[in-house]
Amino acid sequence: MELYLKVRRAHFQDGLSGRQIARDFGISRDSVAKMLSYSEPPGYRRTAAIKRPKLDAYVDQIDQWLVEDKDRPRKQRHTAKRIFERLRDECGFDGGYTIVKDYVRSKKRGSREMFVPLSHPPGHAQADFGEALVAIGGVEQKAYFFALDLPHSDACYVRAYPAANTEAWLDGHVHAFAFFGAVPQSILYDNDRCLVAKIMPNGERQRTQRFSAMLSHYVIRDRYGRPGKGNDKGKVEGLVGYSRRNFMVPMPRFASWDAFNDYLEGQCCKRQTDILRGHKISIGERLQVDLGAMQTLPAAPFEACDLRSGQVTSTSVVRYRGNDYSVPVAFGHREVWIKGFVDRVVIGCAAEVIAEHVRSYGKDDITFDPVHYLRLIEHKIMAFDQAAPLQDWDLPDAFSTLLRLLEARQGKTGKREYVQVLRLLERFEMEVLHNAVKDALQMGAISFDAIKHLVLCRVERRQPRLDLDLYPFLPRTHVATTSAASYMSLLDGGGA
Repeated sequence: MELYLKVRRAHFQDGLSGRQIARDFGISRDSVAKMLSYSEPPGYRRTAAIKRPKLDAYVDQIDQWLVEDKDRPRKQRHTAKRIFERLRDECGFDGGYTIVKDYVRSKKRGSREMFVPLSHPPGHAQADFGEALVAIGGVEQKAYFFALDLPHSDACYVRAYPAANTEAWLDGHVHAFAFFGAVPQSILYDNDRCLVAKIMPNGERQRTQRFSAMLSHYVIRDRYGRPGKGNDKGKVEGLVGYSRRNFMVPMPRFASWDAFNDYLEGQCCKRQTDILRGHKISIGERLQVDLGAMQTLPAAPFEACDLRSGQVTSTSVVRYRGNDYSVPVAFGHREVWIKGFVDRVVIGCAAEVIAEHVRSYGKDDITFDPVHYLRLIEHKIMAFDQAAPLQDWDLPDAFSTLLRLLEARQGKTGKREYVQVLRLLERFEMEVLHNAVKDALQMGAISFDAIKHLVLCRVERRQPRLDLDLYPFLPRTHVATTSAASYMSLLDGGGA
């Protein structure tokens, strides 16, 4: 530019000719003419198309392969290297790899999709799931986190689960609405199979039953992106990546899922103080506009569970999501309903809840409640020692002492009486029964009847009346002779 300035001043101000300027500055007259024609260097300007004598004969074939790739999965399309290899092996191309690579890059750059900037009205949301590695209870595993974004304000809610299943989707919505204290007018989703059972030929979505029930409960209008087009809900896609980079680096380590989710909720609250590029106020201040356009929460939250039917097997278990859960043997071979929550499985028959277990996310696991089998074991006492539900039952030491004493005294009958003691857990808490067993051992009252009496006394808060001179250590009873005067006193009382 300095040379341009000096040349142009010499000609336009000092009146020097082009020949003289070329001689004074030591440059060609063509360069002087260019400097006098342009106020600044115009740069290189191509006047003819690029000639590729070795490649031009194969351009149509390359273009055909690239067009066919548009109908192929993204991860199964031609790379420049693969195109070069096919041209060489199938078409006799004897040129170099570089000219093929440059041509393919230029063609792909010209076909890349462009996007229209969007504005987002308040009161609407987008939802999706993401994945990240975490350590829960010292075990490294993959976490699936639900993300809900309010595009107008950029406020967010994130919650993690062991699996991205139906109940996790529903539970994420319930917690997100409780976090914001309001319900969006509409939510944009992808076509996840937990939400959409089928896409109809006209584009309508056939929703899953539980997802439809959740939408009906909160009165939400659902919207969907095009299959395979994540940019249709770019805000929540961005939130998934932001959450993974900012909330989960370094890898989170927590004692439980609840502790991890408390941390994530705190990070969502903390983010509301941020002022994003292009805005002059914080996310939290813009959130107030979103909340003003959202709907009020219903009186009760939606029951976030997967609902299925099942049948009890001959071993008194019900299968749910690849795992077995026990029920009382009285319901053997019966039809039951199953509610799968994120953290528990509830099983019922008709209107009665018959079992509840901690949810297992393993494969082919069997979860027993030993109490469910005591009634059957009492009648089939020979199966006591090998009964699978009792093998890992961690009972207090007092129970093993009781079993040893009962077996020593009565043999098989004592073992059956021990099971009768355990069956008191069908009606009473473990702590009450444990204390009663310890009292019985201390008193030397080793029998079911004595322990049941002690349990009832604890529940009714009265002193026990055991006569240790009698077996089986029950209170001595006295039956008095009936007296007519006793009935007369009742009549007198009634007359008063």
